[in-house]
Amino acid sequence: MRILTEKTSTASPKVLPPISIGTLSSTPIGPLWIALSDLGIVVVDWSMPQVDFIHRIRQRFNTNAIVDDVLTAEPLRQISEYLSGKRREFDLTIDLSGMTQFQVNVLKLTLDIPYGQITTYKEIASRHGNPRAARAVGLIEALNPIPLLIPCHRVIGSDRSLHGYGGPGGIKLKSWLLNLEQSKD
Repeated sequence: MRILTEKTSTASPKVLPPISIGTLSSTPIGPLWIALSDLGIVVVDWSMPQVDFIHRIRQRFNTNAIVDDVLTAEPLRQISEYLSGKRREFDLTIDLSGMTQFQVNVLKLTLDIPYGQITTYKEIASRHGNPRAARAVGLIEALNPIPLLIPCHRVIGSDRSLHGYGGPGGIKLKSWLLNLEQSKD
């Protein structure tokens, strides 16, 4: 997975390029939306109808959202393969620009968790150099804008139990995703 964290667009700051969106109308977790900036994937969501997703994207990025089946085809294909148990890794670019360095570092460490494996919030905080930052790591994971691709579902509590999931569906979906990955080993 490639990660970009700084905008390199030549567009004027007042006229931002539109965000491209696409959908998978049917997945095991429900209809799924994806949004791409000119640098990469910025949002994955499956909790709302199209009109609400477009409104969310317009508000967050202060630009237009346009349906683009061509640009979103490959990421949607890879996500579909993942959800059907046919894919373990993504070959996509994600855009983490606009995030703090701490958020980027935590999400990069989350990306390093292998398919079918788990780690804890405290272990990620320790790998970042601050074992006392487990709660901050938990908040970053809960607000992860690109779940599934950045596998925050693979992060659990120090007591080895599921302590929430910021993606739509909560702990029930987190458990389903972990079971999906465990059953494919």
